[in-house]
Amino acid sequence: MKIQMLIGLLSLSIMMTASVLAKDGDKKAPASSLEKAAFAGGCFWCMETEFDKLEGVKAVISGYTGGHKKNPTYEEVSSGVTGHAEAIEVTYDPTVISYSRLLDVFWHNVDPTVKDRQFCDVGAQYRTAIWYYNEEQRRLAEDSKKALEKSHRFKGTIYTEITKATQFYQAEDYHQKYYQKNPLRYKFYRYNCGRDQRLKELWGKP
Repeated sequence: MKIQMLIGLLSLSIMMTASVLAKDGDKKAPASSLEKAAFAGGCFWCMETEFDKLEGVKAVISGYTGGHKKNPTYEEVSSGVTGHAEAIEVTYDPTVISYSRLLDVFWHNVDPTVKDRQFCDVGAQYRTAIWYYNEEQRRLAEDSKKALEKSHRFKGTIYTEITKATQFYQAEDYHQKYYQKNPLRYKFYRYNCGRDQRLKELWGKP
């Protein structure tokens, strides 16, 4: 009798464990179904925060892309000699969040009316840009830029570049999730750079 009870309890435990694992597996999209996007909008610390909080976004990495030097350092990119821009690489689940939605978040967090600068940061390394990984992304990115131009929301040129994705180099560890590691410094920088103030002027209340 005891043996039968133990067998029954063991079978129940196995079934419950399998059920839990199945539910956990449902939460994780297969790596093969995930896609990547890359954007530049000035300081990568500030871009990282906006995409990190989106449902369907699995990872946001700060780094450098669009340049000509292999394995650039922060100091090299900051000097403006490598051609790279501070950027973010976004890994997302397209069944949960669309690329069009990512583009919308991008536009509302940059000032596309200035060339080779963003807010208090000046230089080509702080330019605004969209790097596409496939033709669908290219089409959607170009359509979104054309729609913004046709809306006449801004006078003058929209300077944001749209180019094919190149090698993305992950930035140093201390740059990753900087807003979490150094919240006070991050808020101080963001405020003093005038980022939110300018975004409000351009796009209205968030």
